[in-house]
Amino acid sequence: MITFILILIIAIAYFFDFFNGFHDAANSISTVVSTRVLSPLLAVSLAAFFNFVAFSIFGVSVAKTVGSGIISPSVVDETVILSALSGAIIWDVITWYLGLPTSSSHALIGGLVGAAVAKAGLPSLQLSGLGIVLLFMVISPLIGFAFAFLIMAMLIRIFYNRASSAVNRYFRRLQLVSSSLVSLSHGTNDAQKTMGVVTALLVATGNLHSFQVPLWVAVLATASIALGTFFGGWRIVRTLGFRLTRMDPVHGFSIETSAAATIIISSLLGIPVSTTHCVSGSVLGAGATMGASAVKWGIARRIVWAWILTIPASAVISALFLGVLRL
Repeated sequence: MITFILILIIAIAYFFDFFNGFHDAANSISTVVSTRVLSPLLAVSLAAFFNFVAFSIFGVSVAKTVGSGIISPSVVDETVILSALSGAIIWDVITWYLGLPTSSSHALIGGLVGAAVAKAGLPSLQLSGLGIVLLFMVISPLIGFAFAFLIMAMLIRIFYNRASSAVNRYFRRLQLVSSSLVSLSHGTNDAQKTMGVVTALLVATGNLHSFQVPLWVAVLATASIALGTFFGGWRIVRTLGFRLTRMDPVHGFSIETSAAATIIISSLLGIPVSTTHCVSGSVLGAGATMGASAVKWGIARRIVWAWILTIPASAVISALFLGVLRL
């Protein structure tokens, strides 16, 4: 039965999706803006379009993982989902204000974990699914780092004797493709997490008989994340695009190609990963080809600490919020 409370929680879920796009827009546009291939307005418009169309290209295996593979479906109810979303949104606001490119995805995972444990204890966790998420929290930025380093090193060898102006002119065009792929992969992986949460709630409240993502859930999720991406998050653009390392179009192409490949492969495997982690790892990998001194490791350490804190911090906020709701 559709109730006012259910409609309100679903609306909050799509607000989280909007803020996910707002917070994570930097991931798909920071490099193409910092290399001055596109203006900020054109970059976010392109990113928003590909965020929206992503659901029609890939399946919903990530949604199934988030909706039924992180916490036990038996503990899911309105208070658990509301607390999980609140924990994720509050942590996103904090890190957005500080300009730290943390993961909205992992904030949501942390929120689900905190609410479930607060309600039913540790047995409420699906340790196998949660373990995969935690494993790829570490592996995905390393894969992004390695891919970007290898792509950039290969391009340096191929274009070693070419004038940098000619190389950059060529890769300015290619960046339009690689940036679009990052936006497509972001819409594919990140929008599915909200699809999973909303579908799990509909199953728990008896409005769906099995975990099958309805079309309207998918459309609203991708539309919300696309809208959030359009409005963008410029604090994080500055951190990722201008403060970590110096970038030319060839670096931007390497970073975007690496990040998109990592995210799309993970999505096809049904593994929820962080677009933020994949892009940040790729930025560091491409920058490292210019020497260790080319990367501002102090800023990188701040980002890593924010990554480490995301799941426990959002879990604590979510658990506290559940306690307030019970009172």
